[in-house]
Amino acid sequence: MSSKGKHLLGRRSGRHIFGTVRVGERGQIVIPKEAREVFGILPGDTLMVLGDEEHGIFISKPDDVYSMADEMFRKMEEKK
Repeated sequence: MSSKGKHLLGRRSGRHIFGTVRVGERGQIVIPKEAREVFGILPGDTLMVLGDEEHGIFISKPDDVYSMADEMFRKMEEKK
């Protein structure tokens, strides 16, 4: 598999399927190498884990989440 993951048919470019992971006895997972390469995740990085009981788990670098939140808040302010 290339470092771009598998393409999701009918989806915009930039979306990937990196495969499956198994949760270990201590609740740990290994992020696939291809995903780490695409998203620039390095050993020692801190990741943020968010969850929605209907939609699932989201894992991202905190800076990316903060940037998205800032953009959402900015758009909310523009609508006032």
